[in-house]
Amino acid sequence: MTTPLQRSAQGRTLRWGWTLCALVLFFGFFSLGTWQVQRRIWKLDLIERVNQRVTAPAVEAPASPDWSGVNAANDEYRHVQLTGQFLSGHDVRVQAVTVLGSGYWLLSPLQLSNGNVVLINRGFVPPQWLAATKKTAAPSDEATVTVTGLLRLTEPNGGFLRTNDPPADRWFSRDVAAIAQAQGLRQVAPYFVDAEAAAAEAPADSGAPVGGLTVIAFHNSHLVYAMTWYVLALMVAGAAIRLALHNGKHHEPPLSPPAAD
Repeated sequence: MTTPLQRSAQGRTLRWGWTLCALVLFFGFFSLGTWQVQRRIWKLDLIERVNQRVTAPAVEAPASPDWSGVNAANDEYRHVQLTGQFLSGHDVRVQAVTVLGSGYWLLSPLQLSNGNVVLINRGFVPPQWLAATKKTAAPSDEATVTVTGLLRLTEPNGGFLRTNDPPADRWFSRDVAAIAQAQGLRQVAPYFVDAEAAAAEAPADSGAPVGGLTVIAFHNSHLVYAMTWYVLALMVAGAAIRLALHNGKHHEPPLSPPAAD
């Protein structure tokens, strides 16, 4: 049988335990909220930088000496321009869903004057697009063309729950290295370029690819997440304060009886 002194000690231990738990939860939730605020600042800065790149005048795409330094932070969606010749017979279709419906991205290798190759996403083609339409969809390999578009980073390992199957020529992501290997291409840049829409774009059902369909969207719910974590931190603090007040009322020392005359 526990004595009143033992019960009092157990009560204090329990209260200290709850207090420690509340402190850990409060600072944990508060830290997560602050992290989300920092992430929001970073995301807004990223969106601003990308918007500046997209609307800036086109510059030369990174050359081979700079390939190793190409990264998302500095180069993704950069407005670039390249001049070269398309290599016919090496086109690849990558499954895509666009505002024009389901179909494919048509990727064609563009060989530059120095022999390097850059994959060009020339745009959307419908499901009925056949190899026979390549003659009208792509310039001959003797024609020199200038391509302007947005630099994109390679998309390795296939799409969501789908793995690229190079031997079967089934592609679910624009994996530059895998496509280059499957097509026997050499000196290929580690990025590809989304071609922008032509001045007089052909209809989607004409057999020609429709460019300029790059979707630039960044998920930015960090403010909602931050508010959620901060509210949870306040709820924990409020519950801890209420529990402390409740325990204080029930552990006030009893009033001493009046002294006898």
